[in-house]
Amino acid sequence: MTIYDFKVKDAQKNEISMDSYRGKVLLIVNTATGCGFTPQYEALENLYKKYKDEGLEILDFPCNQFLNQAPGTDEEIVEFCQLNYGVSFKTFSKIDVNGSNADPLYTFLKNATPSDKENEETSSFMKVLKDLGQSIIGSNIKWNFTKFLIDRNGNVVGRYSPTYKPENMEARIQELLKS
Repeated sequence: MTIYDFKVKDAQKNEISMDSYRGKVLLIVNTATGCGFTPQYEALENLYKKYKDEGLEILDFPCNQFLNQAPGTDEEIVEFCQLNYGVSFKTFSKIDVNGSNADPLYTFLKNATPSDKENEETSSFMKVLKDLGQSIIGSNIKWNFTKFLIDRNGNVVGRYSPTYKPENMEARIQELLKS
């Protein structure tokens, strides 16, 4: 099974085959509009504008599983992102990323890369999550704005913690776009 075998629903409830992204570099992110990491939308949009013509696609999957930080309908989420951050990349229908109702795409992504690439802020953030009673062990998504990087051949080549800033992924994205 590859990433191209999955189908997902966009914010308008249209079924989209991941195969339509074949040959692209993908950055797949579970997001939330009411999270401390929500300002990462700005950096994600900057990356998208800069590299979309070279083959980068950013796929936004809102998720309300972490302290209900993605309230509202799919349409309200799209509107919020466009009005507040000028988001022009694709937003999909709200999903679960963990548990028995986890979207199959996310189950695949978690199995492909069970741990996050961390940065200097990750350990203090993990302590906060632990204090909130959030599970921080295993391959589950720990919080909003976990990022998965996929190469042009559909291989999951990286999983980045919520604290890992999108702009710090730019060099790796450039590498993948050239290959």
